[in-house]
Amino acid sequence: MSVNVRLARGEDQAFIEALGLQTALETVSPARAVSKHDADQALRRLLAFCRDRAGTVFLVAETGGQRSGFLILLTDVPDDVTHIPQAFVAYLAVRSEDRGHGVGRALIQAAIAEGRRRNLPHISLMVSANNVTARALYESEHFMHDRILMCRPIGSAEAS
Repeated sequence: MSVNVRLARGEDQAFIEALGLQTALETVSPARAVSKHDADQALRRLLAFCRDRAGTVFLVAETGGQRSGFLILLTDVPDDVTHIPQAFVAYLAVRSEDRGHGVGRALIQAAIAEGRRRNLPHISLMVSANNVTARALYESEHFMHDRILMCRPIGSAEAS
């Protein structure tokens, strides 16, 4: 199956939001109990944040002339520790029926190309530790572990 990646157009925004909402809960680690409503609200906040940034690049993947996924790339948010410029994958989603057909890989490769085009030295992303499929994709594209975010539930102050 051939995958074409292009810059998003105005008419893609409804697709991006709908697919984002379909996948929002999947992006949350099981270590963090969150409702579908809260995951959806977080996605909407992310979309608003990204739309308001001049350095945001929205990419859309198509297979067979149909939209099959999207990627949001931030190019104006430096690394939070070093403050070195970077490309940052803020969100990637692929329709469930298109997974396993190279859509995610094509989107990642297009994001890397965009980062190179902008002379950014790194591309970064975050992925839930339990998302084995996504992690395997990123590692196959030569992403490496940089930092590890760890968490644990602590409950309320009264529970300790």
